[in-house]
Amino acid sequence: MKIYLDNCCFNRPFDDQSQVKIHIEAQAKLDIQKNIKQGNYDLVWSYILEYENEMNPFEERKESIIKWKNIAKEKIVANSDIISLAESICNQGIKPKDALHISCAIYAKCKYFITTDRLLLNKNVNGIKIINPTQFILEEA
Repeated sequence: MKIYLDNCCFNRPFDDQSQVKIHIEAQAKLDIQKNIKQGNYDLVWSYILEYENEMNPFEERKESIIKWKNIAKEKIVANSDIISLAESICNQGIKPKDALHISCAIYAKCKYFITTDRLLLNKNVNGIKIINPTQFILEEA
């Protein structure tokens, strides 16, 4: 099964773990990563993930996250289909970078788009299920 983790999901283990919700999501995300490494899920990487990661001002986070590019089973590069789909997703009130992430995931035929972004979690986009790491673990366990 193909899955796509957005940048905020990759960064969740680096967030303040004193909040229970954040701690649980971080643990769920780490479990997802373990399952990716074990071959239970196929990770999809994209050019927009790489771009956003390069903008990360925290070197430790940036270096930790970029390693997932080599683990990913598929790497998505920009093309006109992705841009066109992202434009239509933007029309649903989703920010351009987020729309590009979702568009890449749909283009790669991912089953899940995993995020910790509350605004995205409240959106319905045809062609993919948007879910947080904890919900994903509960649904797929």
